[in-house]
Amino acid sequence: MPELPEVETVRRHLAGTLPGRQVADVEVLLPRIVRNAEPGAFAAGVRGRRFAGVGRRGKFLLLDLDDRSCIVVHLRMTGRLTVDAQDAVRHPHTRVVFVLEGGDELRFTDTRTLGTVHWLSGRNDPAGPPGLARMGVEPLSEEFTPQVLASLASGRRAPIKAFLLDQRQVAGLGNIYADEALFRAGIDPRRPAGSLSAAEIERLWRAVRAVLGDALANGGTTIRDYVNGEGAPGRFQEWLAVYGRSGRPCPRCGTAVARIVRSGRSWHWCPGCQR
Repeated sequence: MPELPEVETVRRHLAGTLPGRQVADVEVLLPRIVRNAEPGAFAAGVRGRRFAGVGRRGKFLLLDLDDRSCIVVHLRMTGRLTVDAQDAVRHPHTRVVFVLEGGDELRFTDTRTLGTVHWLSGRNDPAGPPGLARMGVEPLSEEFTPQVLASLASGRRAPIKAFLLDQRQVAGLGNIYADEALFRAGIDPRRPAGSLSAAEIERLWRAVRAVLGDALANGGTTIRDYVNGEGAPGRFQEWLAVYGRSGRPCPRCGTAVARIVRSGRSWHWCPGCQR
């Protein structure tokens, strides 16, 4: 699933492309993708509006319109949101198309159809997707400090990896960047979140911000399906230290990278240098 760096990379591209563009038409090719509105009403309500801005909250993309309504897109596992020339061949799994003035199209494609589109009266509309209103602190924001991280983790018995994956605590982190941040911080992902010392919390805070920054600088991570708003893959997979590298030597100490599966997710870490 695209995580914060991937979604933010898409947001940055769309933010440089969409604002001010008018929606000339809307095609809903798979009605169930639009979760909280009848497809005809959605198309009629968005048609003729102009994009006012593009935001992000955790892994959600927020497409603001000039009437203050907002289209919320969650890419899930295989979703893509790209701007393409109108005469370009459409991906066979294109689900929603926003025809833009000037001949381009904003296309939402999704092979596995797990992605979602919500149409809200505003960003705070309670009809939004589950989880959006309860999203935790943004890890690249000024509000995310070692003190805040320590307060959130205090007394928590859940493993620190599970804690980082909880979107109600820290927004936008997923499997890849939780594994990589814990590796950089030298912390075993199985340890209870509340067991971390102040020094370990500080290391983890720095590691989270650093790994997200490095991933953003490389356009995100492409393991299978992710592409940015221009349809290009990310490059950060070339720099992964532990994620997806089970059995291979740790780049820091040479110990074989370990892997376990919890709640359907793979956890990767180095038993030699993560304590």
